[in-house]
Amino acid sequence: MTTPEPPRWPHCAHGANLADPVGCRGIHLPGYTACLAHLTDAGRDAYLTGLTPGDRIDHRGVTFTDSLLSTLLDALRDPATGKANLGDTSFEGVAFEGEADFAGVTFEGDAVFAGASFEGYAGFHSVIFKGFAEFGKATFSDRAGFGSAAFDGHAGFRLADFESWSDFASATFKEEAEFRSATFMGHAAFQSAIFEDGASFEEATFEDSAAFATATFQGVVVFRKATFEEDAGFGSAIFEDVDFGEAIFEDYAEFGGAKFTGETGFWEARFESSASFSSAAFDGLAGFGSATFENDADFRSVTFDGDADFRSVRFDGDADFRSATLVKAAVVGPLVCAGRIDMSGAAFGGPVTLLFAARRLECRRTRWSATAEIRLRYATVDFAHAVFEYPLTIAAEPDPFVLTDGSELAETAFVGAPGPGVRVASLRGVDAAHLVLADVDLSGCLFAGTVHLDQLRLEGACTFDTSPAAVRWRRWPPGRFTERRVLAEEHHWRATQPGAVRGWNVAVLGAGRAGPLQLAPVYRALRKAFEDGKHEPGAADFYYGEMEMRRHADDILRTERGLLTAYWALSGYGLRASRALAWLGAAMLSTIVLLMAFGLAQDTPKQTATGTVPAGGGKVTFEIDKDDPRNPAGDRFTGERFEKALNVTLNSVVFRSSGQDLTTAGSYIEMTSRLTEPVLLGLAVLAVRNRVKR
Repeated sequence: MTTPEPPRWPHCAHGANLADPVGCRGIHLPGYTACLAHLTDAGRDAYLTGLTPGDRIDHRGVTFTDSLLSTLLDALRDPATGKANLGDTSFEGVAFEGEADFAGVTFEGDAVFAGASFEGYAGFHSVIFKGFAEFGKATFSDRAGFGSAAFDGHAGFRLADFESWSDFASATFKEEAEFRSATFMGHAAFQSAIFEDGASFEEATFEDSAAFATATFQGVVVFRKATFEEDAGFGSAIFEDVDFGEAIFEDYAEFGGAKFTGETGFWEARFESSASFSSAAFDGLAGFGSATFENDADFRSVTFDGDADFRSVRFDGDADFRSATLVKAAVVGPLVCAGRIDMSGAAFGGPVTLLFAARRLECRRTRWSATAEIRLRYATVDFAHAVFEYPLTIAAEPDPFVLTDGSELAETAFVGAPGPGVRVASLRGVDAAHLVLADVDLSGCLFAGTVHLDQLRLEGACTFDTSPAAVRWRRWPPGRFTERRVLAEEHHWRATQPGAVRGWNVAVLGAGRAGPLQLAPVYRALRKAFEDGKHEPGAADFYYGEMEMRRHADDILRTERGLLTAYWALSGYGLRASRALAWLGAAMLSTIVLLMAFGLAQDTPKQTATGTVPAGGGKVTFEIDKDDPRNPAGDRFTGERFEKALNVTLNSVVFRSSGQDLTTAGSYIEMTSRLTEPVLLGLAVLAVRNRVKR
């Protein structure tokens, strides 16, 4: 931004000038040997009488009392309007000892107050500066009032010191306004001010609150390296191109409702307290690269019509983006948030990639109108009731994010954290047809109410919670849960049941309403998703969960519940080989014992042939009979009988007949064995197959 040179005024030819360190420094009036303050009464009256409105005034270095200034302005008043009109005016280096009341004055030419000191109230309310207005290095020891002033030319306040309250409310700057390196020690009021051709507050210091609410900034506005030690209020302000690069906001920064129509830069800005951009609108680039928010940041209902650059941004508190709208943002991040990023209700209009390292990411009721990829570290993410119109990927980033310069994003906020893993808290109400999860922890995820869950894609190492595996002794029988993948809702439901064993997690937030009736279809859909992904062991776990929920559901018939209970008890729904083999072993042992006790005959029955020889010879017919097998009268549990019983039992397992002579009871025992034991063997084989199938 180029600063025009202030007008140059000739030094006095009589030796009294601004460089004189002793005595009066005021410039001598033309034709006189003294400045206005030191003229004789007669000389002053003669000078003032000769003035007309619009005359050129030069009183550099003069010391003005409020009465002297009032007398001068009275001499320049326009009788028609009652207001003083000054032409080219120089008050350079002037000392105003009392009040300097220029209210309503019109400066028809250039007005120079460079280096002036205002010891009392400086009143420029409703003043019109038609030319160059120069207040560079001026000192305002008391209040400075420029409210409703109009600056038609360049307004220069570079290095000015405002030691008390300064008021520029409703002022209009038609050309560039320069406040570079100015110091505002009191409250600075710029409410509703209009800057029509840019402004520079570069390196300005606001030691008290600064109010720019509803101000309008046209052209390029620079607040680079400005320091705001108290509240900075830019609520509902309008900006074109604005640069807050490296600015420091030590207290609350308010940009709520502000409108940024051009390029906005907060590069490397530091917000040491809370910052609010609620309902602000960014029509162009919103650049927050490398900015630091040391407290909470409020971006609620903000609209980003252009790109939103949050590269290397650090949020030490929470970042609130609720109901924000990102129309064209391509990449948001990578950024670090030590607290929570809340994007609930936000809308994304175009393809976007979010790169966050955060404690928690809330994306409830968000709307995604294009493809999106969310890569996270350390975060717990909640997507309840989000709407995906196109494929969306939520993935865990294993390594620190890399910036464009090749360096890694600093993650000092997570020193001591257990790991960079990503946990999904909820997918309730989501249409999962377009959702892809990669390498995330689903152990605490709530799935009840998710639509098209069978079309969910799980990539990489997606982990679920597991059931407690140890034996839990309770009244009877003892409970043992084989380790399997379990939903968080089942953990909560089982933990709340009467007589629940230890190990089930009751502290699952929001899972209280889901029971077996709601969880059965969830398990069914996830089973299909695993099957479509050719992950048969995972599908088997969710089939087990589905059957468990069916067995415990309230709407099941008693007969069906009995069948499912038997199926569960015998083989764990065809998935627990050890259980089926245990029952098979028990059945075989029972068969052996029963055969030895009641089934094997004492001896092998002998065959007897009988027949009648007809008289006179002829054909003889024989009848061959066999004695009925009998139980032994002596010891039945001998080694020989065990071997025979084992032979019969083993043949029964493979559905074969042993050919042994059995008693009537033994025949029924063998038939029962040939019916049940092959079924148990088949269930065991099926269970093994389901665990190793790929």
